[in-house]
Amino acid sequence: MGGLEISIMSQSAAASRLPSIPSLSWDDCRLLVDSVTDYAVFMLDRDGRVATWNRGAERIKGYTADEIVGEHFSKFYAPEDVAAGKPERILATALEAGRVEDEGWRLRKDGTRFWANVVVTVLRDGNDVLRGYAKVTRGLTQRRRAEEKVRAAEERFHHLVDAVADYAIFMLDPAGNVATWNLGAKRIKGYESEEIVGKSFSTFYTSEDRAAGKPQRVLETARTLGRCED
Repeated sequence: MGGLEISIMSQSAAASRLPSIPSLSWDDCRLLVDSVTDYAVFMLDRDGRVATWNRGAERIKGYTADEIVGEHFSKFYAPEDVAAGKPERILATALEAGRVEDEGWRLRKDGTRFWANVVVTVLRDGNDVLRGYAKVTRGLTQRRRAEEKVRAAEERFHHLVDAVADYAIFMLDPAGNVATWNLGAKRIKGYESEEIVGKSFSTFYTSEDRAAGKPQRVLETARTLGRCED
């Protein structure tokens, strides 16, 4: 009995140390969403018209609430996407799956484009009746531009390597299989790309060297020291 009393007292003491958190009202929730400036967070009605608008949406998309509430969210899509029915597919997919995530170019009020990550979530009431959609948009233009620069640099590098005819320059995967093949490799070794890519580089060694394990030693030396010259 005494142990039970101690347990009750301990729980009561712990509860008394918890902070007092008042119940959040709808106005509090709206204040929270409206305070977010890094994301466009807003609601669409069942037909896809903008129903709410937060500060992040105004900053990212350029519209004030008075300008955009009541308008169809297809205004944020490029003309080619609208013509292809992409906004309607977004809502249809969300309605079927509960949510949908998408990345692509979107339009600001001034007509400029920005790369966006978009999540659309279906909103239903307690009776499973569709009330609308929640839409969260994050601007990722800087990341997209950086990725494009990296891809462009990689393409330039590949074009440069492919054009070299005096040297065989190619990559191997971790197991030593040929992964890329340039013009010089074709000229020097005689294989077409489709003949050699995917095969072990030990193909280029004599049968004596393969039997002695030389290809494996070359890879192991490269892995240990960072490079191997032979």
